[in-house]
Amino acid sequence: MKILVVEPEKAPYEREISDDLHEMQEVVGGLIEPIYFEPKNDALVFCNEEFLLNGSQPNRMVGDVLVHGTFFVIGNRETEYGEQESCSLTDEQISRYSEEFAEMI
Repeated sequence: MKILVVEPEKAPYEREISDDLHEMQEVVGGLIEPIYFEPKNDALVFCNEEFLLNGSQPNRMVGDVLVHGTFFVIGNRETEYGEQESCSLTDEQISRYSEEFAEMI
């Protein structure tokens, strides 16, 4: 899956990962927690769920949340059964979120 990784004090960059929980956790350095920030719900952010406890550096605002540490943006879609699942970001989403998260704190 194509994701956008956002690390503190770095420009966002594209990365390919598999649809694997352990690989997602590796990107953020621990257990993952979703942040729903997109009104259309076609993308979400995964961050380290313990970012306030583990001394992570402040990174960027995601919606109303100041996220600390590395996070990533991933696509989100509804399946034919009405369930949500992660998917690759489109090129348009990569461009939009790269711009949205370009400004560092």
